[in-house]
Amino acid sequence: MILNPKFPLYLPGVKNSNNDNVSIIGANLREDITTLGYFISSNEGLEIKIQNNYPTKEYSSFSEILKKFIQDNGLENVKRLGIAVPGPVINGKSHPARIGWSFDVEVFTRDFGFEKVEMINDLEASAYGMGLLEDADLDPIYTSGHLEKGNVAILAPGNGLGEAGYFFDGKYLRPFATEGGHSEFSPRTNVEVEFYQFLNNIYGIVSWENVLSKTGLFNIYRFLRDVKRHPEPEWLSERLANGNFVQEIYKAAVEDDVLICKIALDTFLEFLAREANNLTLKLKATGGLLISGDIPQTISDYINKDKFYEKYKISDKMEEMLRNIPIYLIKQNQTALNGVSLYTAYYQE
Repeated sequence: MILNPKFPLYLPGVKNSNNDNVSIIGANLREDITTLGYFISSNEGLEIKIQNNYPTKEYSSFSEILKKFIQDNGLENVKRLGIAVPGPVINGKSHPARIGWSFDVEVFTRDFGFEKVEMINDLEASAYGMGLLEDADLDPIYTSGHLEKGNVAILAPGNGLGEAGYFFDGKYLRPFATEGGHSEFSPRTNVEVEFYQFLNNIYGIVSWENVLSKTGLFNIYRFLRDVKRHPEPEWLSERLANGNFVQEIYKAAVEDDVLICKIALDTFLEFLAREANNLTLKLKATGGLLISGDIPQTISDYINKDKFYEKYKISDKMEEMLRNIPIYLIKQNQTALNGVSLYTAYYQE
């Protein structure tokens, strides 16, 4: 995996020969699946040697998963560890609510003997990982043909709602994390006010993550079913209870032409366009908008790109800026794992 010049990342250690041929374990933590990879740094990029998935909830700690990965693959004297976590990292510590574990860089350094341990937010890690994407991994929703200069926004609905960005310093893109997914959702139409009230009774404070995530898609669906009384076929109820909710909603909409599922996906995509607009404006992301995450990747064939773009660019006064910003859907789903490993290999001298 070699750096794509479309993403001129700030990685000061790339030219340092001390970072060549270094062994790295990268880890991407999620509430359902934890993915670990064994990498070797080379030629200003990364070569992945091993990759394993572990069901997160079957383990009592990340240390237990890490020990198993090392033992299963007979790894010895690995130099560095990089961890991507779904939550804020402050002073080398993190307590991501969706996982329920505590992480401390000093503890992993001490217990496993790594020469260096890095830990960053998972969407910040994805931002680094996007620097390793090939052009074929970028599916244009709207583009003038290339990423312009300027800040870049990243929006990723999955188990939660990840939001991050790149600050463009005039030469390099510098990834940074946000917790913007926990900012408050605001309705626009009368039906959305009903939806807000429905969620307010459940959550109290209604965040964008309550709308744009796997739980958010379920919230939209059950509002349509329970409040707006759209009929749910009995067979669909059984499939939703036993299968992957997002995949089943998508299949029912596309293959079975089920109206409630179509409306749920359309509503989700309208909210996605609106929050993409919000994030782009707040970051002044004239360099582009990147949409990632499990849900957009799962339903990519359903997305009407022209309709999404028209919804996205609606603004009180900023439509001229918004309409010129390129938008890409990211098709690769290992950006966090690759990105935290890239960061661990090359971020510092």
